[in-house]
Amino acid sequence: SDKPDTRFDMAFVEITDLTKGRNFVIFESAELVVGITARGCAEYSRKQIDELTEFVKRPQVGAKGLVYVQYRADGTFKSSVDKFYTQEDLAAWAERMDARPGDLMLIMAGPRDATRGQLSELRLLMGEKLGLRDKNVFSVLWVIDFPLLEFDEETSRYHAKHHPFTSPKPEDIHLIDSDPGKVRANAYDMVINGTEVGGGSIRIHDRPTQQMMFNRLGFTTDEAARQFGFLMEAFEYGAPPHGGIAFGFDRLCSIFGGADSIRDFIAFPKNNAGRDMMIDSPSTISEEQLKELGISVR
Repeated sequence: SDKPDTRFDMAFVEITDLTKGRNFVIFESAELVVGITARGCAEYSRKQIDELTEFVKRPQVGAKGLVYVQYRADGTFKSSVDKFYTQEDLAAWAERMDARPGDLMLIMAGPRDATRGQLSELRLLMGEKLGLRDKNVFSVLWVIDFPLLEFDEETSRYHAKHHPFTSPKPEDIHLIDSDPGKVRANAYDMVINGTEVGGGSIRIHDRPTQQMMFNRLGFTTDEAARQFGFLMEAFEYGAPPHGGIAFGFDRLCSIFGGADSIRDFIAFPKNNAGRDMMIDSPSTISEEQLKELGISVR
């Protein structure tokens, strides 16, 4: 996750190599097979496990399913993939994942980045269910070494992960043409209790690097000049190295207030229907207002 909640453990453990060669198509074709261990949850009922499965299959999470392994008190295993994996196989998973009798292993598979994001959502849910997300604990960390670029399968092109003006790490610039996926951004986020409260970057401040970035993103020379000529020209006169960070003050206040939502801390709070009750918005626009603004509705 790019905004991990470090108030509790439940670390991701990759078991991709332990799952191959057993004819379970989902794992065989997966780029990544990874899981978490929920302590003391082996006695979860089928209904409880089904609820977890439905959670990860929601559109907001986007997973296609969930594999579980219950590590029983007697040392045996019960799993949703018993047909494909032996007790010895599952024991190897348990050893890798540091699972003990009484624990529940929850495993997901698929593309590397997407699967990590989906498992992160499940981890947060389990942390909530097990009472591990203590609001009295203040866990702060900086997230760095973001990828500068991400590959879009639909367009078969690289796109800027943040924006095209973020500077690459100086030691990675030589990789922009040869191995763009490995270039790290000179960017940083501040995360508190799993919530991003601030983010920023060091910006590109010289023309050659900015031109290199535009080239990698697929801009022609004419397109770059037409859209960003003013910037490129300004770089000719010299620009100092510069960067910054922006904080989400409302998010910070919600953490200080022990709230899960920023609704009570934003300047113009909305109810569940999306209405601002203080100014009664959105509301119907009168004909006079439309006329004053020169707007016609058809």
